[in-house]
Amino acid sequence: MSDTVSLLDAGPITLDIARVVVEAQDHLSEIDAATGDGDHGINMAKGFRLVLSRLEGKSFDLAEGFTTIGDTLLGDIGGSMGPLYGSFFTEMADTLKGRTDLDRDSFQAMLQAGEAAIVDLGEAKVGDKTLIDVLTPARLGFEQAAASGSDFATCLAALRTAAATGLESTRDMVARLGRASRLGERSRGVLDAGAASSELILRTLADGLSQRLAR
Repeated sequence: MSDTVSLLDAGPITLDIARVVVEAQDHLSEIDAATGDGDHGINMAKGFRLVLSRLEGKSFDLAEGFTTIGDTLLGDIGGSMGPLYGSFFTEMADTLKGRTDLDRDSFQAMLQAGEAAIVDLGEAKVGDKTLIDVLTPARLGFEQAAASGSDFATCLAALRTAAATGLESTRDMVARLGRASRLGERSRGVLDAGAASSELILRTLADGLSQRLAR
């Protein structure tokens, strides 16, 4: 098992992420409809369909793929998620500049940069019932596994587990930010749509990298 993944080999993971988001359109919108206006899946799918149209059939590495996602989401989808996810992918891409491969430590730095961009823009924290309730636990799970000396693949497994746990934790939270916050206690009992899309994106990214590490 390798400890690094070529960024060029990892490029198609960008397409995997786009496809799973498009496929999850109805599911994400259904979650969003419980506390918001039900358009999260629609907006996300719109952006990632554009990503597919811009990348399919081309050769590109992971940094270029993430840059395309970032530019597309920042420029072409509305609502709060365009700027948040656009900044997330743009900042992650920036950490990969000048690199040809991705290892455990560079992935950790990439994830930290992406999370920081969302925190800076949205000012959310764990417990607010947002995508941060997935991103932060996932990043911490990866970091803790790395600090214990685990290899890249094991750290990715820890990230996946923490992301899934983080998503489920939003079910019992009261929303403190965004449209759902107006519902108060009525926002308790359902998942957060942003957290759901975040878990989906992180899981697909981790799965794609794990498959390549196992080659």
